[in-house]
Amino acid sequence: MPDKEAAQVKVWDVPVRVFHWSLVAGFIVAYLSAEMHKMAVHVWVGYALVALLLFRLVWGFAGNEYARFKSFIFSPQETLAYVRSLRSGHARHYYGHNPAGALMVFALLGVLLAIFGTGLVTLAVIDFEGPLLFLANDVSDETAYIFRHAHDWMVNIALLLIPLHLLGVVSGSIQHKENLVRAMVTGMKRNAPEA
Repeated sequence: MPDKEAAQVKVWDVPVRVFHWSLVAGFIVAYLSAEMHKMAVHVWVGYALVALLLFRLVWGFAGNEYARFKSFIFSPQETLAYVRSLRSGHARHYYGHNPAGALMVFALLGVLLAIFGTGLVTLAVIDFEGPLLFLANDVSDETAYIFRHAHDWMVNIALLLIPLHLLGVVSGSIQHKENLVRAMVTGMKRNAPEA
């Protein structure tokens, strides 16, 4: 019988997994609370999400090998080769993020930064509260509403990226015969000698 531990590799550490699933839950609560006009809940969950994202940015430099941003920066050539290999059905296996997954992570982190930034500015210049309140007198009403609309647009962009992310997870799970959702729960991925 093969050694089960030798068949698996520890990839996602506890902080990355807690960040990931807390972000999922927080985004859902923030979205639903805004839709239901429960703005106090929306604001406090927003603060928690900002703190979570700041932690992930730090962990992207201080975390384990697979948590670090440098582990999923790929050249344009490697990224294009990976995307082409997806069509052939013989994509290279990566323990951490593959080049397409890495682009999605950076896109999602960028959109989240924009959502949280525009949300904090909106809170300050329209609702006159929050840590950026010092901006309230320096921003015109017209600019304030541009930030508010930008906040909504960024959420809509996130709502487009999330299904693409899920599609990538399903595609990668099928292509490499490994459950990537379970990997983000347990931290373990299949040991693939070719990786």
